[in-house]
Amino acid sequence: MRSVLTVEQVRAAESAAMARVPAGTLMQRAATGLATASVALLGGCYGRRVLVVAGSGDNGGDALFAGALLARRGAAVTALPVGSRVHAGGMAALLAAGGRQVDGSASACIADVDLVVDGIVGIGARPGLQGLPAEVATALVTARARPAGGPRVVACDLPSGVDPDTGETPGVHVSADLTVTFGVHKPGLLIDPGAAAAGVVELVDIGLTLPDEPPLAVAGLDDVRAWLAPPPREANKYSRGVVGLVTGSPRYPGAGLLSVHGARCGLAGMVRFVGDESLGQVAAQHFPDVVPHSPDALGRVQAWVVGSGGGELGPIVPFERLLADGVPVLVDADGLAFLPAPEDRPDGATLLLTPHAGELARLLDADRADVEAHRLGYARSAAAQLDATVLLKGATTVVAAPDGRVRVPASPGPAWLATAGSGDVLSGLTGALLAAGLDPLAAGIAGTLLHSAAARLAGPAMTAADLATALPQAVRQVQRIVQDNRMIDEPGAAVPHN
Repeated sequence: MRSVLTVEQVRAAESAAMARVPAGTLMQRAATGLATASVALLGGCYGRRVLVVAGSGDNGGDALFAGALLARRGAAVTALPVGSRVHAGGMAALLAAGGRQVDGSASACIADVDLVVDGIVGIGARPGLQGLPAEVATALVTARARPAGGPRVVACDLPSGVDPDTGETPGVHVSADLTVTFGVHKPGLLIDPGAAAAGVVELVDIGLTLPDEPPLAVAGLDDVRAWLAPPPREANKYSRGVVGLVTGSPRYPGAGLLSVHGARCGLAGMVRFVGDESLGQVAAQHFPDVVPHSPDALGRVQAWVVGSGGGELGPIVPFERLLADGVPVLVDADGLAFLPAPEDRPDGATLLLTPHAGELARLLDADRADVEAHRLGYARSAAAQLDATVLLKGATTVVAAPDGRVRVPASPGPAWLATAGSGDVLSGLTGALLAAGLDPLAAGIAGTLLHSAAARLAGPAMTAADLATALPQAVRQVQRIVQDNRMIDEPGAAVPHN
């Protein structure tokens, strides 16, 4: 996993690193990474027109030194200062390399350039922009909305105006094609709405020493691979884990079938399905390997999944009965409305909740738009209040544990995951991971990553059933049981967000 640090933690890591190296080293490393990424974004450098928008702080310095490197490689670079002062060393380097300092309206400066380097403010500034910085951000929005398109935008460390610790965007802000972040990921780059403003995120190593077990971390398919060793040769279907599903209803039979389909991903040794007789027969016809049960004969399991398509009457098996087994319980969709309060659960009960923003808003008596705007805060708050791990679904998923730990995926799922039934598949898949022995935090993030990997394999015209069908192949590829030219690892340190 990769560390994700708050502003306070980044400042401490930078101070420790600066004490070990000559003055200016970290800025030069950042500027070199920024310039290299800018050339790659442009597809070349010579003759390109670049505008560096430089604020007063170190981000302005990083951007100006990067501009100097681009000017030395043949780009026509101009710098627009927008702060109360300018980084003297950075501006001197830019002018010495043949760049120019300009003044004027933001719109005029942006009009004919190929690339804008956003060095307005960094992680130490309050989110939201005012004055000339806000004019620049607004002018960029206007320019990029034209039919011919505007300049490409690369953000230095963080899109200006985004809250680095939460991803919130309370005011005017820059939206970038690429964000080059230095030393470590920041939460605001990985969680919407900040993630949407960041574009593709590229991490540049500047020599920071990072904690081994950060409270907030990015997990990728390599982490899932480490958690999902293939079963030993002496394994049997029970030792691999049994997942039980109390899902679906006469009104929503499809949700039950899709959750079962997701649970059949190959990660658990057996799938038990609990439903009324007619739904159990349908499940058995579709999936002859699934064992149907009536509500009064449940069988032993290592994890329960409850709620997907359960309807307005609540689970066919009471929560009290499921929690009495002492195994993890995943609660999805309709089941969330019947969730017992923490004081009404057995001691030590382990729950993983999988709401989307609307469902979480109902659980917390909040406004959905507010949840969408403050995803990290609400996920953490819900996990603490409800004493459960919370997997907040959405374009950028957040998995939060009651103890404050948070995991986010290294890359979000493709947009075509937004299809009816995909959440039911996720609940079954994640329940299988719980049954296989993963703790709720690891199961939540691993389920999210495998779900996304299967969607990429299924392709953009997929249905939820196609998604579930692709899961075993995704699992095989992650476990490296099958190796071919369609391995689905995320590429290097780049984290695509759009």
